[in-house]
Amino acid sequence: MLGPLPLSEGKSLSPTRLGSLRQSGPRTASPGDAPVTRVTPKTWKPGKQSWTMTQQPLRGVTSLRFNQDQSCFCCAMETGVRIYNVEPLMEKGHLAVLIWDDAREGKDSKDKLVLEFTFTKPVLAVRMRHDKIVIVLRNRIYVYSFPDNPRKLFEFDTRDNPKGLCDLCPSLEKQLLVFPGHKCGSLQLVDLASTKPGTSSAPFTINAHQSDVACVSLNQPGTVVASASQKGTLIRLFDTQSKEKLVELRRGTDPATLYCINFSHDSSFLCASSDKGTVHIFALKDTRLNRRSALARVGKVGPMIGQYVDSQWSLASFTVPAESACICAFGRNTSKNVNSVIAICVDGTFHKYVFTPDGNCNREAFDVYLDICDDDDF
Repeated sequence: MLGPLPLSEGKSLSPTRLGSLRQSGPRTASPGDAPVTRVTPKTWKPGKQSWTMTQQPLRGVTSLRFNQDQSCFCCAMETGVRIYNVEPLMEKGHLAVLIWDDAREGKDSKDKLVLEFTFTKPVLAVRMRHDKIVIVLRNRIYVYSFPDNPRKLFEFDTRDNPKGLCDLCPSLEKQLLVFPGHKCGSLQLVDLASTKPGTSSAPFTINAHQSDVACVSLNQPGTVVASASQKGTLIRLFDTQSKEKLVELRRGTDPATLYCINFSHDSSFLCASSDKGTVHIFALKDTRLNRRSALARVGKVGPMIGQYVDSQWSLASFTVPAESACICAFGRNTSKNVNSVIAICVDGTFHKYVFTPDGNCNREAFDVYLDICDDDDF
């Protein structure tokens, strides 16, 4: 299944429609079309991590997003949406529909429409799992059953959320939803399995940061949540059950805008990208692999400096063009001691780096994914 694509800030329809019919094959979006995404069973899983434009688009790219198993990504452009396989890098298709099912029989395109939602305010993000769909507005989140006989299950008021920050655990064992809490810098977690539809329960809140949350991500089992604030210097990880802070990772000392945080499939590593043009890789399973400040050998220091000294710095890192925002995710392991990270940039470039536990990091592949398909095909 293909995960819904988040909308770029400031681009919306009134009313915003989640659902639109188009014939299969090459398509061109018309002015009345809603921002789009597609569900294709067995080839795509619900979307995981996204970047929404805050600067001028490069080559017409307005949004990028990985699916939850990080095997594919979708690229939203001014002319439509392209779907790419990560390894090997190849285009899977391009489209202009929202929720669509190719497995349904019937010659009439109307027979393939799965469902449609309409809202009076802009939809900023959508998250999906096998049995639920979550729709994020600026100050409210809706949860619906999915895909058969969709009905509204929950409705949550949120703090002002202009980026549509939200994440949904895909695990069959855990139905966890996380989004910014009402208090500045806090995260609110909701167990959709234990919360009864139509009822309100005490919020499960984690006070993660002192400033507003700018990025949030759950690992695949839903046991750990990672977040960063608008300052962008620290990434904090919390246990979703006990709410205890597990580890604090330092991206850097200068403020930065984080575009993406992603866990590896087994939660052994975490990667993050920012507007500094650097993708950082941290060890989670064995945090001794992460770098420490040289001042850590000095001994006792003041409380303010102590927080800096005790921080864990990235095990490895690599750079992409700083002027080009990117998303990052983990690729397939090539061997037991060699892992890989993929970075997809809005300038149309694809970067693959391999790293080892001792911190060695080297580029293995580079390509221009926008050149794989001719723009005229749109």
